[in-house]
Amino acid sequence: MGLVADINPADFELRLAIIESKLSTLPGVEMPRAVVEFLARRLTSSIRELEGALNRIAAYAMMTGRAIDVAFVEEVLANVLRANQRRISIDEIQTQVAEHYRIRKAEMTSARRAREVARPRQVAMYLSKQLTPKSLPDIGRRFGGRDHTTVIHAVKQIERLRAADSELDADIRLLTRQLEG
Repeated sequence: MGLVADINPADFELRLAIIESKLSTLPGVEMPRAVVEFLARRLTSSIRELEGALNRIAAYAMMTGRAIDVAFVEEVLANVLRANQRRISIDEIQTQVAEHYRIRKAEMTSARRAREVARPRQVAMYLSKQLTPKSLPDIGRRFGGRDHTTVIHAVKQIERLRAADSELDADIRLLTRQLEG
């Protein structure tokens, strides 16, 4: 026999309440409401991480004598905030690009070199390089075992075409917004 408890991640209101409660235990730390809301919105992975971030902000503010504002918090927590950004996968990029250009996702990894397949594949490789931390060989492997030089060529080709083709540039901006959104 045991107790079954449903443990869900803390929602925005709970994170706000936790920050406010923790701030009451930190003497001499004045944090504007905008900063509290910023932290509650951006630090969503765990309460331990949230409390650690508050301690870090308080310590840096006391050591440097700087006022706590959003810019200060972004500076102090740069690595934590970066880690909390949504991770975009190469698989998501391939799916989104295939839908956008109305081709099958399997074409992303196929050996076909027809322009209607090659250009979307190049766009997907370009976006993979821009939006993921993956290396060129990793990206190449995810596109049917292609060499890293193929990925370099795709990135350079799309950069060159974006400068000359406003329609392609608009497509890439749209796809980027959809993936990051």
